[in-house]
Amino acid sequence: MMQTTQTRSCDTDACAAAIGAFRTTVATSLESDIPFRHWTLENVIPAEACEALVAWQPAEGSVAGDTGGRRETRNGARVFVEPGARARDARLDVMARMFDSPEARAAITSLCGTSLDHTALRLELSLDTDGFWLEPHTDIGAKKLTLLIPLSVHPEAEQWGTDLMNAAGESVVRSSGRFNTGTLFVPGDDTWHGFAPRPIEGLRRGLIVNFVDSSWRATHELAFGPAI
Repeated sequence: MMQTTQTRSCDTDACAAAIGAFRTTVATSLESDIPFRHWTLENVIPAEACEALVAWQPAEGSVAGDTGGRRETRNGARVFVEPGARARDARLDVMARMFDSPEARAAITSLCGTSLDHTALRLELSLDTDGFWLEPHTDIGAKKLTLLIPLSVHPEAEQWGTDLMNAAGESVVRSSGRFNTGTLFVPGDDTWHGFAPRPIEGLRRGLIVNFVDSSWRATHELAFGPAI
């Protein structure tokens, strides 16, 4: 019988520990309705995965300043935790399997009520430098869940969180830029967010976690391939 969702085995001790910790993280998250419903999470990914993501030095062209307010203007240079990255680094593989596990999916569904059946995991390493900004947008369509995890180590990084906005594009709440916190929401027509221009001294690094449906065409970006 076909599974209701795409999941991967995660039977190592490291993976089991990661799943357990993630379930605790989700269960202890803080909910807010301002300016739209979202949750703040602490210690989202395993310390070993954080180390791997901070140490990862992709090609120089992958680091972006001003992209015209849209990440997709540089699609060819974006960085993903895809099968090749998982094969090169077991720490990234454990993290991906943690997110993709039935337990993690169930915890997320219990938290926010969204179904992740028939979705695939997409993990993007964002690398932003001074001049970067993002126009207000809503992540609707194929994206069924968004989780933004700052991974910057600069002393000013706490000020580099994502702006949660109203429909007029005004920043209402600035999410935490603190290392390995997370801002989770279910994309909808009111989930306006972006990055208002501000100084970035050094590198703004983060992990963008999405679960996407079967209409997602850029399957090379996915951690395990297309959704079932």
